[in-house]
Amino acid sequence: MQALFIGQAYIDVTFLTDVMPTGDEKAIARDYAISFGGNAVTAGFCCAKLGGKPDMLCSVADDWLGRMFRDMAMQYGITVHSRKVKESSLSFIMPRNGKRAIVRCRDDDYLHPFPPLNISGMKALHLDGHMPDAALHYAKACREQGILTSLDGGAVRENTDELLNFIDAAVVSERFCEQLGKSTGETLNYLRSKGCPIGAVTLGERGTVWYHGNGPDQVLPALDVPLRHVVDTNGAGDIFHGAYIASYIQHPERQWADHLKFARGASTHSIQHLGNENSLPTLEDIQTAIATFPEKRVAE
Repeated sequence: MQALFIGQAYIDVTFLTDVMPTGDEKAIARDYAISFGGNAVTAGFCCAKLGGKPDMLCSVADDWLGRMFRDMAMQYGITVHSRKVKESSLSFIMPRNGKRAIVRCRDDDYLHPFPPLNISGMKALHLDGHMPDAALHYAKACREQGILTSLDGGAVRENTDELLNFIDAAVVSERFCEQLGKSTGETLNYLRSKGCPIGAVTLGERGTVWYHGNGPDQVLPALDVPLRHVVDTNGAGDIFHGAYIASYIQHPERQWADHLKFARGASTHSIQHLGNENSLPTLEDIQTAIATFPEKRVAE
């Protein structure tokens, strides 16, 4: 395997509606999509779509949703190393006006220990902080072998502070900063203090603030997509992560600025489509997004 993605697996049901019924009311959605979901899982599918050869260590139940998930992974050539749970996790996602509301049903009561995997020859590990025991174990093992370790810091979790000691590329969210009670700059300094060679805070339509090595904070502006083109922003961050991992494992000689610009193009494509699977870009889709939309102006 080229890369290992560790996280919680979901089946996502995404639907477009202007009205949410209550009580005995009913409403008809304009459109819907059903696909795989979960932070690291969606990143892994993106990596596979872009030509990577990822494996996944994720939660899988022996039910019809679990079988659906395995079938999805097989279609993308992804090997799944399952950690058994009683019930599959499920998300209901309602995108609207560039935002998204989510209701989740999650089973993370693992019935068995995480499986031992041979990581020799691997190029990258990507984590979303779920399955904390496996995340910490493989982050340590990959650091010892010089394999790139990447963290999607969508939220501060129980072992985030310890885990960051073994992370090379920490790409965190605005919510992560809020949970720490820190500004964007303070959060990047925190990542530096943990020894992360690459740190970034993603700010959605306000772009990404990041650093590499001993360099200063830099701003990577978002691409300027008109709101009328925005269909579903859910999963855009996960696709961003999967795209920079794909770029890194296929072109390790490139600068991190190039990997992040590639990822920006991937997430720009994704927000124009409904559901995670429909949002996955090809290389041509990313090139089209980069060529079509200019960078937003950065506020002085």
